[in-house]
Amino acid sequence: MIILHHLNNSRSQRILWLLEELGVPYEVKRYQRDATTRLAPPELKAIHPLGKSPVVTDGVNVVAESGAIVEYLIDTYGGGRFRPAEGTAAMVPYRHWLHFAEGSAMLPLMLALYTSRLGEAAAPLAPRIQSEIANHLAYLNDSLAKGPFLLGEDLTGGDIQVSFVIEAAAASGLIAAYPNLERYAALIQARPAYQRALVVGGPYQLGR
Repeated sequence: MIILHHLNNSRSQRILWLLEELGVPYEVKRYQRDATTRLAPPELKAIHPLGKSPVVTDGVNVVAESGAIVEYLIDTYGGGRFRPAEGTAAMVPYRHWLHFAEGSAMLPLMLALYTSRLGEAAAPLAPRIQSEIANHLAYLNDSLAKGPFLLGEDLTGGDIQVSFVIEAAAASGLIAAYPNLERYAALIQARPAYQRALVVGGPYQLGR
């Protein structure tokens, strides 16, 4: 049985969404952030040494990191869905989007969140951080021009990964200038599986 170790207001929400899209049986073990520090509770370290969420356990397999979890679940339970076929040209951009979300796009968004707590001390960093955020959002906006999804007509694991980037940017009021990102956010959030994941995962408020 797949068990998702789910932390509130975190990246594990997109794994819930994927599990609902896959339609496979799973269980959720819930963890709450510390109300003051916003950090994950120490109990998660008993599941994986990093003590972070998401983590998926599936039999003897313990899989951490969102991208690795998305790949594992799709490769193991997707039955050919939510990814291109091996050996096709589409596998190259598919892997790019799987890694782009955390490898590039999330870093400046996280830096903006953390430095916002420093007040004037962070002022010298702000132009560079905002420039990188704009660079990544414009790239995503342009990449979705042919849509509706990143690889065309079909939802893939790349979209699952990138969804958190879009939602993190939206929570900071940053996507209004990017019409394709607004359309994309509405498209994915309207999916029945996405809505079911919200019911399972509970309130989802990024940045809080």
